[in-house]
Amino acid sequence: MNVLGIDIGGSALKGAPVNIKTGKLLAERHRIATPEALAPKEMAAAIKELAAHFKWKGPIGIGFPGVVQSGVIRTSANLHKDFIDLDAEAFFSKATGMRVSLVNDADAAGAAEARFGQGKGRKGTVLLLTFGTGVGSALFVDGVLYPNSELGHLKFHGKSAEKTVAGSVKDRKKLSYKKWAHEVSDYLNQLETILCPELIIVGGGISADHDKWFKHLKIRTPIVPAAFLNEAGIVGAALSAAK
Repeated sequence: MNVLGIDIGGSALKGAPVNIKTGKLLAERHRIATPEALAPKEMAAAIKELAAHFKWKGPIGIGFPGVVQSGVIRTSANLHKDFIDLDAEAFFSKATGMRVSLVNDADAAGAAEARFGQGKGRKGTVLLLTFGTGVGSALFVDGVLYPNSELGHLKFHGKSAEKTVAGSVKDRKKLSYKKWAHEVSDYLNQLETILCPELIIVGGGISADHDKWFKHLKIRTPIVPAAFLNEAGIVGAALSAAK
């Protein structure tokens, strides 16, 4: 079974058809920039555009950066506020004329890594973090997901952690990898104290540059880049639609 996986981010949506048995992308991913926050109708149009790019007519899995419960979006920290309390699964299904499954974007990335990537076969507590426009998180214990963990919104320096340690903050403030990594270290130290993870997996756009900043981290827990790097959300979104 093949599924179109779509990862909605704060500045773009990206997608590609995925073979859910192997986790392999069946075509080069396509990206649609969203420099402004799209309202639900505009986002639906962008999803239709992405599907049309692949001439897609089958099931679609979508990862959304917010709490998702039974297809309903409960939070939208970095996207349009009209998504809050919207049954987006039903909304996007009607708009596209295809069966759509919706999942938290970091949970999607975590599912991809747990099944095919760095978390495959791992026992104990595994934490995945995505550093992009915000900070997403997925928490697994013995391969079982605790959904919508949203650890990027823990209080850190008196505000939501992602306001300090997101990849977008590094870019906006023009921080060096070393200086940014020192803030990330302090954040990870808090998560270590709370969760005692046995492995931390890092995804998001900045994961491709892990060799530039992992070396500056001062943490106890082993840390690795996601096997799928910034494509983990696409693969995991597709997996969600195959259930």
